[in-house]
Amino acid sequence: MSDDEPRDSFEDSLRAMAQNLGDSLRRLAGQDFDFDEVVRATGLDPEEAKRWAREWVESHRGEPAGPPAGEDPLGGAGPHPLDAPTEEQGVALAALESGRWTVEPGTSMLVAHGDGPAPKDALGLVRELRVRDWLAADGGLTLAGRRALSRWLDR
Repeated sequence: MSDDEPRDSFEDSLRAMAQNLGDSLRRLAGQDFDFDEVVRATGLDPEEAKRWAREWVESHRGEPAGPPAGEDPLGGAGPHPLDAPTEEQGVALAALESGRWTVEPGTSMLVAHGDGPAPKDALGLVRELRVRDWLAADGGLTLAGRRALSRWLDR
């Protein structure tokens, strides 16, 4: 198969669609249908519209369908700034992961176990973690929560 075959097929398909549209409009409007008149009614010059369409088709010939093979289009993307936990959120994620804190079943309350600081705004903190999908309904960290914790620890 040569490189010209897909382009010819695309252009043939485009021409066929335009022909079908023109035929349909002629059938609707009767034999006195003037396609150029319809284009003029939209405020466009028919010749200018044809020239634009030709230029558009020519400018899009041979364009790659996506990024070059082997290149990751999101390779340079980093986390959204909201995905970087605050100090308080990071401490909460670490404490939840280690089991020093838990979410009381059926509530949104953080409970401290053993020695160490207790959460200050337990209800608001749980809400923040859940909004960012870092905390599952059962009180455990989600995969996104573990990744957020990892980013916080790397800072």
